[in-house]
Amino acid sequence: MEEHMSNIFTEMANLILIACLAILGILIAISLFLAGGYLWWRHKRSQLQFIEPNEDEDSSSYSLKVPQPGVQDIYDVATQPSKPPQPQQTQLTTTPVNPLQNNLNRKLNGFLNLKTPLIGSSIPAVPSKTPGNNSTADNSKDANSKNFSMTDMYIDNCDTSENVGQIHFSLEYDFQNTSLILKVLQGKELPAKDLSGTSDPYVRVTLMPDKKHRLETKIKRRTLNPRWNETFYFEGFPIQKLQSRVLHLHVFDYDRFSRDDSIGEVFMPLCQVDFGTKQSFWKALKPPAKDKCGELLSSLCYHPSNSILTLTLIKARNLKAKDINGKSDPYVKVWLQFGEKRIEKRKTPIFNCTLNPVFNESFSFNVPWEKIRECSLDVMVMDFDNIGRNELIGRILLAGKNGSGASETKHWQDMISKPRQTIVQWHRLKPE
Repeated sequence: MEEHMSNIFTEMANLILIACLAILGILIAISLFLAGGYLWWRHKRSQLQFIEPNEDEDSSSYSLKVPQPGVQDIYDVATQPSKPPQPQQTQLTTTPVNPLQNNLNRKLNGFLNLKTPLIGSSIPAVPSKTPGNNSTADNSKDANSKNFSMTDMYIDNCDTSENVGQIHFSLEYDFQNTSLILKVLQGKELPAKDLSGTSDPYVRVTLMPDKKHRLETKIKRRTLNPRWNETFYFEGFPIQKLQSRVLHLHVFDYDRFSRDDSIGEVFMPLCQVDFGTKQSFWKALKPPAKDKCGELLSSLCYHPSNSILTLTLIKARNLKAKDINGKSDPYVKVWLQFGEKRIEKRKTPIFNCTLNPVFNESFSFNVPWEKIRECSLDVMVMDFDNIGRNELIGRILLAGKNGSGASETKHWQDMISKPRQTIVQWHRLKPE
């Protein structure tokens, strides 16, 4: 009898255990399903908000063909007769030029919202623009609904002490044939990349955001002041379409046996160009922006009387994009350190979806005068993520001896040599 009862209790315990495990499995499955649904929803929301449908790309060696929508409201009514909507094709041709390299580069999607001043004369190139107006006309309601700034993406406003030469080119627009005419003329004072003390420069031409289709000039051998004098025609580009494009000129040094070296690059948003007349430009080449994290404007002030060290984070610019939408959600984390030991931490609020946040946050630390030369401030600009770990955008170490760079060390020393004064300075963020 007792053995029978024991078997019953054992079976009941097994059934209860199986039921508990089944319930736990169901709960885990539901949790995974909900988490997957949430991640899918976040991904779709980002796509719907920031990414437009891709432009068609049926490319060949020398041309890019893009079916266009109707061209009403595109031509300048002052110079063009009214025409019914007609489909157009966009062709890229060059005279003379090497064949296109069909590299598998990513295409950057996204319609760009342009509000930047014109370069050149004040003659309006589009009927909707008036002289003296500092922003482009309302080309599209869709553009305004997508906060995707071309300036944020492609323009580096910071001054650089590194001289990598200049490039001379001209831009002209043929209204009758809806064609952009680019002439790459010459380069000047390029840096030497070869052991011979010269370079073999050529220019790669891209109309951003299309990174896939590129044109190239001929290679000029053993020179630091090349003259290319080559013309590129971008045919079938209505003037409004050019407003959402950026001309990218990238100068390389050709190397027969290894990867070509990057010399420098220039980004020219075409919304800044007045196509009423032919424009000619001399532009300073910028070092490639591959490892650039952005810049941070900060101030330091020390009061010996009350031993207060004040760090003010004013703003940042041209931060590196960390999110799928081409933006970041930056905030700044600051550690007060004595040697390698971290003492006190402060943080700013999070600024959503921007590459140029304005912080205006001040942090005060109690540091005795006799220890002011031994301490440092580790300033980290972070990208906030709802899911996963927050990513580092860039950082600087403000210190009197072993700062992260000459600029950071000088800033600290100026603060010590000028007590009670606020010393303001831009710093270039480092990746690590």
